[in-house]
Parts: sequence; structure tokens; C-alpha cells
Amino acid sequence: MTSEAWQQIRAAFVDWWRRVRPDDADRVNTELDESQRRLDEDRTTEAALVSAWQDRLESLLGENRALADQLSHLAEMAEQAKRDSPRVRNETGDRSGTLEQHAEASGQGRVYQAGRDQHIHEP
Repeated sequence: MTSEAWQQIRAAFVDWWRRVRPDDADRVNTELDESQRRLDEDRTTEAALVSAWQDRLESLLGENRALADQLSHLAEMAEQAKRDSPRVRNETGDRSGTLEQHAEASGQGRVYQAGRDQHIHEP
């Protein structure tokens, strides 16, 4: 998932907790960051993390059903981000994983990098 999409999803989750359980919002923010870190380090934890957060969301929705529409919108956004996420080919030729790029420019140098389409408009 792109980091922009992740930031939007994380912000929405924390906002929901602030509305329904304000005392837990900062802890949830920290735990979301920890979940993302764990997932970045070990993709095999994905199912367990998804299940744990799903349980927490169901509990929160039980307290505030108005969040259901927002959750649907957020799920659509997450799915779109997954589809748009740049993928790289593994040893078998299947697309998997993420693409990580690093660049450095100095002086008047410029760096242009893209995982997908890139549009540069200069005057």
C-alpha cells in the first residue's frame, strides 16, 4: 500500500477512536504504527494483524454504527491503493513485494523516480 494511502487510513482509524473512545486514540495511533512496522519486517504476520484489527473495528462499530459507511469507503480506498501499488517480480516471475527506490541529488541536480506512471510538467 502506498504510504499516502496508509497515512489516510491510519488518520481515519485514529479519528474514529477519538470520536468513540477518546482515551484510547493515542494508544491506537501507536499500535497502528507498530502493526505497520511488524508487517514491513515480516509479511507472514499479515493474517494475524488483519484479524486483530478486524476484531477491534467490529467492537468500535458496535458502539457507533455511523462509522459503517466510512469504513466501507476506507476499505474501497485501501483496495484501490493495493491495486495501484508498484510491484516487482520475484524469482518465479510473479509480481510480488514492493518497489523501494533511493536517490540523491545535489547542487542543481534533479531526481525523477516512479513506480508507475510519471508526469512531469515544467514551465
